[in-house]
Amino acid sequence: MRNTLQVFIFLLLLSVLLFFTKDYWEGWLLGSLSILTTCSVIFIAFVISLENRRPAQTLTWLVVLGSFPLIGFFFYILFGQSYRKQRLFKKKAMLDEQMFLKFEGQRDFNIEQMKHIEEHQLPLLRLAHRLGKSPVSLATETKILTNGEATFSTIFAELEKANHHIHLEYYIVRHDDVGQRLKNILIEKAQKGIHVRFLYDAVGSWKLSKAYIQELRDAGVEMVPFSPVRLPFLNNKINFRNHRKIIVIDGTVGFVGGLNIGDEYLGKNEYFGFWRDTHLWIRGEAVRTLQLIFLQDWYYMTGETLLTLNYLSPTLIPNSEKGGIQLISGGPDQEWEVIKHLFFAMIVSAKKSIWIASPYFIPDEDIFEALKVAALSGIDVRILAPKRPDKKIVFYASRSYFPELLEAGVKIHEYRKGFLHSKIIIVDGELASIGTANMDMRSFHLNFEVNAFLYHTESTKTLVADFLNDLNDSDPIDYETFKKRRLATRVVESICRLLSPLL
Repeated sequence: MRNTLQVFIFLLLLSVLLFFTKDYWEGWLLGSLSILTTCSVIFIAFVISLENRRPAQTLTWLVVLGSFPLIGFFFYILFGQSYRKQRLFKKKAMLDEQMFLKFEGQRDFNIEQMKHIEEHQLPLLRLAHRLGKSPVSLATETKILTNGEATFSTIFAELEKANHHIHLEYYIVRHDDVGQRLKNILIEKAQKGIHVRFLYDAVGSWKLSKAYIQELRDAGVEMVPFSPVRLPFLNNKINFRNHRKIIVIDGTVGFVGGLNIGDEYLGKNEYFGFWRDTHLWIRGEAVRTLQLIFLQDWYYMTGETLLTLNYLSPTLIPNSEKGGIQLISGGPDQEWEVIKHLFFAMIVSAKKSIWIASPYFIPDEDIFEALKVAALSGIDVRILAPKRPDKKIVFYASRSYFPELLEAGVKIHEYRKGFLHSKIIIVDGELASIGTANMDMRSFHLNFEVNAFLYHTESTKTLVADFLNDLNDSDPIDYETFKKRRLATRVVESICRLLSPLL
């Protein structure tokens, strides 16, 4: 199938090239191009049908191919090939599963230790254990870091304490004040003989200067780009990005959450102003899971295995009275849409409330229906979204979902103080998820993500308090008023929503 697609690409490019060379051949070339394009559309439509996608996804691709045949063809090559995703990451998926079962499978899933878990919450824990391949840790401390100042000050303080190794994995790294401070610390540590490994996404960090990378390498820091793309317009690897934000220090302390490395996360961007975000500090047993996620990503890119006691022996902290934590990764390398399934399970487990904060709210059909049913059932469903956009297509696509949600009784609030970038779900004030995954289809289906799931922890209480504070800095959307928005706005929202499966 791959060779057939390459033939179609070659023929299309050849036809377009000939089309612009000689007017003499105009009639013949136009006819040939039309035939080739039609064959391409029919071929791809056939392939999509065989993949048994959701009807909405299939219809979207067919509309795009029918309306814009040539452009749609290349979009499909880049973004639409499910079989290509499976082939790209099949080996990684197999190795990751083997390693997680080997190291995390040694810890039993003992539900009796979870003293505060209610009967109706048990299916969520069983699902998380099965999909995440690691049990809930009761020997871990966590702390919520609210916004950039608390996050970066804590990160830099912990980096200064490193004695053996520092592992970093980020989607965006910028060469600005925050990036410069991070670089200086890493160089200092590397020069002292500490192992520093830095995995950065090749597309998310494409603006990162070569001088920045080289300076770190010269000091002994191992800088490795994740999934570099050499021919971005003819290679759909560009679509599968590493959206994780991970730091592991000496295998004992870790960080995960919504903040990348950049000044905007401290509110220094003039357009966004105040940046509202959330990160998580972790110490203890659960750091081993975070370490395994990093080490497997590192092995995928470098072939270097580091699965030794030096990296996988975190400090154990008895903490059963304060609840548990579970670190779970999701990505295109996995058989199941792990993060999406866990979000769905959290929503349907709710008895009292579902609170969601997400900068990019583009739910798939399952999540969308679950939220509406929950609200119609009398559950307090609240969604916190940005008032100002950073990605306009995503912003308008998000707002296209608002009318149905509002009609069902969902309360939607727009954060007005600055830009909301927190990625939070809180259920019944007892269970929570915090991490890198947005409530959108890209996080569900395409990106490599990692989230921490918190069960009856003190950190969950902090998230509840922060969410209530954020509501005070937000404006509720009135359903009747929202229905009266301009026709042009609704048209834009509908067009953007049509692209939702592709975003």
